[in-house]
Amino acid sequence: MTPAEFALERGLDRGEPCRLSETRETPQTILQRKDREPIAALTAYDFPMAKLLDAAGVPLLLVGDSLGMVVLGYPDTTHVTLDEMAHHVRAVARAKPRGLIAADLPFETYETPQQAVKSAKRLVAAGAEAVKAEGGQAILPQIEAIRAAGIPFLGHLGMLPQQVLEEGGYRIKGRDEAQREALLADAWALGQAGAFGIVLELVTPSVAAEITAEINIPTIGIGSGGDCDGQILVTTDLLGTSTDFIPKHVRPDELLRERMVGIIRGWRETLPKPSATRE
Repeated sequence: MTPAEFALERGLDRGEPCRLSETRETPQTILQRKDREPIAALTAYDFPMAKLLDAAGVPLLLVGDSLGMVVLGYPDTTHVTLDEMAHHVRAVARAKPRGLIAADLPFETYETPQQAVKSAKRLVAAGAEAVKAEGGQAILPQIEAIRAAGIPFLGHLGMLPQQVLEEGGYRIKGRDEAQREALLADAWALGQAGAFGIVLELVTPSVAAEITAEINIPTIGIGSGGDCDGQILVTTDLLGTSTDFIPKHVRPDELLRERMVGIIRGWRETLPKPSATRE
């Protein structure tokens, strides 16, 4: 099944009114943006955020396993479960955004092709229109099984957050020739396997630019320079509402969190005091 056929089967061609677009995004429309139009992608974890991103005309919404850190308070993404991902996918899907909803397959839910398909179908049933998994040639059997099941696939190369414990931290990729060659080979393999795009996370800008020029599917960078076909950010990082660490590649609205705190504090301070005595 092609991405376009999948979109039709999922009912993504319904003509609901929208300020910025007359059609819903599909894997095929995202694919067609390569070399034509920058792809803006942001994370969405709930109904109100999906509504905001829709109003802003964001074409690709990712229900990322980063929700484990920025919403659920986990130390890293490896703690996120498939149940939790499905819960948040359902919330985002209820907003009926015109942007494509992609969802992360969480840690240890795609160890085999059979498990990958089962997990992907679970997220699709919750409302995802594509799934994303981390890795290249090492997970090709899983990707091929997902595509054979008719589910669109978004790749993820470079720094892989689900491997942070194994690697001992978040490390930039592509700094030596071996890493460069491995990234290029993985990107080519993902394109051949039918991915409609690839997220490149913390890849050196020169290698990210080379990958973008070499493959015929879009690259969506995060901390990988400005030469990718698009950019993706964790929305709370962009808005400056993340409570802890904000990556160097993000320029957040530093005043937004202060305004939010001020509004809440102002409301609290204007509450009427209880009567000194009660009859």
